[in-house]
Amino acid sequence: MKKTFKAKNISCMKCANLIKGSLEDDFGAIEVNLESSPKEVTVNIENEEQEATFKAEMSSIGFEIIEE
Repeated sequence: MKKTFKAKNISCMKCANLIKGSLEDDFGAIEVNLESSPKEVTVNIENEEQEATFKAEMSSIGFEIIEE
C-alpha cells in the first residue's frame, strides 16, 4: 500500500537523492515531492512493522517524519 508522509529538513534534490539512495534497497521506489510544504515522501508500506522501520531510518539520516 502506498503511503505518504510529511517530513522535516528536506529542502532540495540532494536531500531527495540521499533518501532514495539510503532507503530504496530496503523499501523499493520512493517518491519525494519537493513542491509541497512540508515536503512529502511516498513509499510502499506493507505493514506496521515496516512503517516503524521506515520512520526510524528516515530519522537516522536526518529527516524526521512529522505526520502521515
